[in-house]
Amino acid sequence: MNSNNHFSPDMSVVPEVKAFFDEATETFSYVVKDPSSSACAVIDSVMNIDYPSGTTSYRGADEIIDWIKGNGLELEWQIETHVHADHLTAAPYLKEKLGGKIGIGEQITVVQDVFASIFNTGKDFRPDGSQFDVLFSDGDTYQIGNMSAYAMHTPGHTPACMTHVMGNAAFVGDTLFMPDVGTARADFPGGNARELFQSIKKVLSLPDNIRLFMCHDYPQDRAVECETTVADEKNGNIHVRDGIDEEAFVKMRVTRDASLAMPTLILPSLQVNMRAGHLPPEEDNGRVYLKLPLDAFK
Repeated sequence: MNSNNHFSPDMSVVPEVKAFFDEATETFSYVVKDPSSSACAVIDSVMNIDYPSGTTSYRGADEIIDWIKGNGLELEWQIETHVHADHLTAAPYLKEKLGGKIGIGEQITVVQDVFASIFNTGKDFRPDGSQFDVLFSDGDTYQIGNMSAYAMHTPGHTPACMTHVMGNAAFVGDTLFMPDVGTARADFPGGNARELFQSIKKVLSLPDNIRLFMCHDYPQDRAVECETTVADEKNGNIHVRDGIDEEAFVKMRVTRDASLAMPTLILPSLQVNMRAGHLPPEEDNGRVYLKLPLDAFK
């Protein structure tokens, strides 16, 4: 892995992108294939959980595994765009079945430090990012087969958010949504609306025809979609299109966020995702427990 703060995407490289949609959490996961080899990466996988019963499964991850195997691909990377608050990652399960280094932004340590305190994790948990194989810094480049990829730090939704650029495709996590949906909330611990605006402008400084892939979609009157372009976001995003300035965005975002309920799966998601998808250790009865800290976000 190298650092390159003057990275220019190679628009001639067109990775094959296969999207998988988890309806329960409205989450898109992706398999991204290097066009000149069998190497691939998985972006933002999902472990399924029925919260009322505490039942977990890997039906979505198994679909990804079957597709990778069925196409004769080799999984080299598993990229987490950030510590998700609305779904649990299946990264360790995929690694067990297919391999692939698990990577996240280096500011994961900031997120871990906050939530280690909230969940009172004790000495079994180290908030140092060591649960992940790779911690990306802003400007890091890495290889997926013969294809160069670039990690861009885009905080605001969370401190650890990264956008990953692979050829003519960029995976933005929760930083941006489809133009008619807008942008992510910025009121989680460590979030910041002003930083989010600046991060979005950083993403929108990429070439106009870069393909942008969303982690979620929340449509009102259309089918779910996962792909747009830099040009479409600049021209039509309801929150950050050209002509909307930083102060107007911050005012809108702060007001809007104050009206939003917390995601249904935020407490189990954070406990698992800050551990790179590993569950907390078994207790002396052989069972695994997730905590429900009362009034954690007051």
